Amino acid sequence: MDLAVVGDGEFVTGFRLAGVQKVYEVNDEPKLEETVKEIFNDSSIGILVMHSNDFDKLPETLRDTLSESVEPTLVTLGGTGQSSNLRDKIKQAVGVDLWK
Repeated sequence: MDLAVVGDGEFVTGFRLAGVQKVYEVNDEPKLEETVKEIFNDSSIGILVMHSNDFDKLPETLRDTLSESVEPTLVTLGGTGQSSNLRDKIKQAVGVDLWK
């Protein structure tokens, strides 16, 4: 399974430098929603990383769908909003708590 990153140029640059292959640079809201839906429907992607501020810009129904999704598992980073608990996301994706 692949890791995909979606966000503005500043957010995705570090992931590109780290060698992530599926990086989607998006700078406007309509394109963000379209790109996230495309990633969600790509069965080769196991983890979707995005900035929490970008996540908050998505329609509520799409946010709910992504939050409950196992594949891809959503990981949000940064921002001033409520951040995802990485431990809970890994537990949801794998099915067991790896820290126990």
